[in-house]
Amino acid sequence: MKLKCIVIDDDILAVNGITAYINNLTNVELVKSYTDPVQALNEITAGQNVDIIFIDVDMPMISGLELSKSIRHKTDKLIFTTSHSKYAYDAFELYASAYLLKPYTFARFAETINHLFPHAPSVPNVQVKQKDDYFFVRNKSEKNNLIKVRYADIVAVESLQNYVRIFTLNETIVSYIALSEVKIILKDFQNFLQAHRSFIIAKNYIEKIEGNTLKMINDLTINIGNSYRESIQEYIKEKTIKTNRS
Repeated sequence: MKLKCIVIDDDILAVNGITAYINNLTNVELVKSYTDPVQALNEITAGQNVDIIFIDVDMPMISGLELSKSIRHKTDKLIFTTSHSKYAYDAFELYASAYLLKPYTFARFAETINHLFPHAPSVPNVQVKQKDDYFFVRNKSEKNNLIKVRYADIVAVESLQNYVRIFTLNETIVSYIALSEVKIILKDFQNFLQAHRSFIIAKNYIEKIEGNTLKMINDLTINIGNSYRESIQEYIKEKTIKTNRS
């Protein structure tokens, strides 16, 4: 049985982003999304209860804080989503279950849901659906707008302290997420392998191996870390054609 949820945010890009996150989960179902808080008020108060309501704070006509007072009884968990940390105290005063500060990552989003529903017998840990071929991140180079990243296009992901650089076949994307969070997203896809503490690579885009250096399809050069050398060598050995010479 899936968790039923509603999204309320006057920014359609934010709605699309959280919808994409929900669609990447196996145990969460989007019932309805709203960009008009007045419409949300009228329909939610008259509708069925849901498991989760994601609600923005700063909205026209009715703020998320005001709206939450009228709809809190219609949901098991209320999660505020906002770009402004100053609203956190007021949110929890209104019995918020969690608070997601934009821009939040898919890993943070998934972790929040698992934290709120840790013992539900019918709800497994959040997993990425294998049939989906993409995820969304916020691109620092494009005013933090959400951008689609297809798994098949990823050549490598590089950690740069508080953010990562995602190298794809066509572009480079910089996003304020941690490499550990990217690992969660990619962990069920066998094509990805950690080659260095700062790099995750797509195995099928290795073009050349020179000693302890990998040369990728986009001319990216990566030194193999000592802790990851064995797994890299095992993969290379598996893919190397063996010849018999006298």
